[in-house]
Amino acid sequence: MHDAIEATVIPEAATVHYTLETKGSSFTVRAFAAGLLSALGHNPTIALPEFEGEIFLNSDAMEQSSLRMVIRAISLTVTDAVNEKDREEINRRMHEEVLESDSFSDIVYECPRVSASKTEGGQYWVTLNGELALHGVTRNQSVSARVTLNGDTLRATGEFSVRPSDFEIKPVSAVGGMVRLKDELKLSFDIMARKQS
Repeated sequence: MHDAIEATVIPEAATVHYTLETKGSSFTVRAFAAGLLSALGHNPTIALPEFEGEIFLNSDAMEQSSLRMVIRAISLTVTDAVNEKDREEINRRMHEEVLESDSFSDIVYECPRVSASKTEGGQYWVTLNGELALHGVTRNQSVSARVTLNGDTLRATGEFSVRPSDFEIKPVSAVGGMVRLKDELKLSFDIMARKQS
């Protein structure tokens, strides 16, 4: 029994602490139009520019690594080339009607469990088995990523989908319901983190 307990202890030197950096990172959400006039509908791309977080990485035992990330909901903004009036209206509806950013200010992803396989050149294919807290609802959310270690930096790239209805987010529609958004958001990320001494 004593040996089993010792086997699960992480040597302090094996775990490296990284903090996420917004500079040099990108994180976006894509929504998709549906309905009768979906061919004329807009598939908005939304940037998530304000986030922070940390990674504790054990490259010798990846399953003992962890991640915590906090995104400021109010920072989400449409990035498409639309006129200023439309941009303001989309942003207003997103924050007031969809995200309710005043009531739910943070979007949080916490992952205490990681599985990974190493590839060539210091890269890993990683699956994060974490929990996403969005709009006052917390649900399991799996995220796959390619992770590259290079000196003091870590870069993670990937994409995953979220169903707004799973987080009690009401469907958005326009033109009397003839244009509405599908119950799927595709999130893409290319995030950099820097090693802390």
